[in-house]
This record gives sequence, structure tokens and C-alpha cells, in this order.
Amino acid sequence: MKISDVRVRIVKTDKSKIKASASITIDECFVVHDIKVIEGNEGYFIAMPSRKTPDGEFKDIVHPLNTETREMIKDIVLKAFEEAKASEAETEVAE
Repeated sequence: MKISDVRVRIVKTDKSKIKASASITIDECFVVHDIKVIEGNEGYFIAMPSRKTPDGEFKDIVHPLNTETREMIKDIVLKAFEEAKASEAETEVAE
């Protein structure tokens, strides 16, 4: 499996722990939207797309089946997030 594209959209609010939303393309033929980048107590982590159940619980809609794949997705998305943050900071300084 190869992640062929990652797109990150920074969330511009100080009140939310959600800092970005990402989409990944797998093998140039399958896209997963709405991977959230969340700021936690020990740094950033990702949350896979989920849906709220009638009893208020959130269930993943799509998720990796093993730790290695989850780590790969996490590393790629967080790297793209850091690059997007740096690019945004450079843009703000230039203005």
C-alpha cells in the first residue's frame, strides 16, 4: 500500500482541539477524507473518520486493520500537517 497524496486543511480556531482535517489517497485509486489532527496532552495525534451513533458514541467509519498501517498513516499525515503549519506561518510573516 502506498499513500500517493496527502492534503491538509488547517482549522483556524483557537477554541477547538481539532487543528486540521486531512485527506489521503491510497494507491492513486482510493481516498479517505476527514482524518482529524487533534492536539492532545502529549502532542498531536490523528482520529479516523467517524460517525456519532444514536446513543452518543463515536464509531470509526474507516480504519486501518493493523498497527503498522495506522503508524504509517499517522506519520504521513502529521508530517504533512507540520509542513502546512510552517507554510501558513511563512505566509503570515510575508503579509
